[in-house]
Amino acid sequence: MMSNLPKHLFVSCDGSLYDTRLDNWADPKNAVLTEYSRSYREITNCNQLKATIRAGRFAWPGGYPMFFHTSDGGSLSFESARYELSNILHSIKTVSNDGWRVVGCEINYEDNNLLCDHSGNSIESAYN
Repeated sequence: MMSNLPKHLFVSCDGSLYDTRLDNWADPKNAVLTEYSRSYREITNCNQLKATIRAGRFAWPGGYPMFFHTSDGGSLSFESARYELSNILHSIKTVSNDGWRVVGCEINYEDNNLLCDHSGNSIESAYN
């Protein structure tokens, strides 16, 4: 997802977004957006959800596969979260318990039978 950024934008290892056209662009005070790409275990707002999606479905470090969980105990794959982003963002904004409100992101260590509640597809586990 980040590969579609214009060439003058740079995402640092701390997840901040910088515009390299600016003077002193590398100064943390000059970040265009802090926490642009970062995995959040607990998700309480739309910006945290978007940053977690941008960071990707694999944990860093370690490369473990992750998934989202909803307020009603459901599980969503990253693919389904991207596809249903507008529904999820609306549910977070309105604090709805309609099955779409994502409240966290977890690593799937060992559950080989974990399925996405939206697509029905299997969610990869770290230790098959």
